[in-house]
Amino acid sequence: MSQLSTLIEKFSNLRVLVVGDLMVDAYTWGKVNRISPEAPVPVVNVVKRESRLGGAGNVVLNIASLGAKPLVCSVIGDDSTGETLQGILEEAGLSTAGIIIEKGRPTTVKERVIAGSQQLIRVDSETEAPISATSSASLLAQVKAWLPEVDVILFEDYDKGVLSADIIQEIIALASAQNIPTVVDPKKKNFFAYTGATLFKPNLNELRDGLGLDASAISPNNIAKTVADFKAAQSFTGLFVTMSERGVYMDFASDQIQIPAHIRQIADVSGAGDTVISIAACALAAGGTASQIAELANLGGGLVCESLGVVPIDVELLKKEAGKI
Repeated sequence: MSQLSTLIEKFSNLRVLVVGDLMVDAYTWGKVNRISPEAPVPVVNVVKRESRLGGAGNVVLNIASLGAKPLVCSVIGDDSTGETLQGILEEAGLSTAGIIIEKGRPTTVKERVIAGSQQLIRVDSETEAPISATSSASLLAQVKAWLPEVDVILFEDYDKGVLSADIIQEIIALASAQNIPTVVDPKKKNFFAYTGATLFKPNLNELRDGLGLDASAISPNNIAKTVADFKAAQSFTGLFVTMSERGVYMDFASDQIQIPAHIRQIADVSGAGDTVISIAACALAAGGTASQIAELANLGGGLVCESLGVVPIDVELLKKEAGKI
């Protein structure tokens, strides 16, 4: 068995705490046979509706698929979408103990209407307002209660109000005091709030936009310096950048590694970032080296791109492909 395959085997012993923005991805599939007489838009005859876990939820599903035990901590609303979200978690055999319900807050739902293979429209119902002080206190209390039993904490930040700079820093401090690694999937609002995190993982566009850089700063010749400077300024142990067709770049402790993308038949890149961060968090918690973390996450991200739609990683396929490296 290869070293990477052995590392994957260790995932089944891990408990991963995911903290961040949970949402529902809703899909309406139908057929279009005519244009509306009311406006120049297609009329969709509904064939099927489906609700899936979105946002941090897809990371939770990926962690479960990898064999680890996910625990999720988030704040949702007291609405029908929130009830749907909890029902999806329960159907998947996942705990809802860390779900805090805030009265009057809408649960984020992204609704997509699809006819044939064409997405016609997406309608988002959400708020980006910060969660209440009461919800923040409940969230931190739940994180503290789970700290003794988790191996890694993963921040899933979608700028929907669950994570604030104060909450982020308090959780990082609590984790650091107990030597629990913290892994970050960032968005722009809190980009500079994760000082002291163990591993920070933006994609290339998020790095450029978050730092307000021009394209030259993330070019092949300059990416290493840009990453090193930001890593030092934020006191990260590691910074891991996914770069699409350029592969991945990892600067972890004193190691710098660039791995090219695996050549694959790309069907859909949706959800690849969720798979990458899930594998990176598990590999880090399982004691993987910088090279192993980068190699395995890069491999998994490429594998899910071969499937249509947002799908969790197939751990057996990951083991099989890892055995070839």
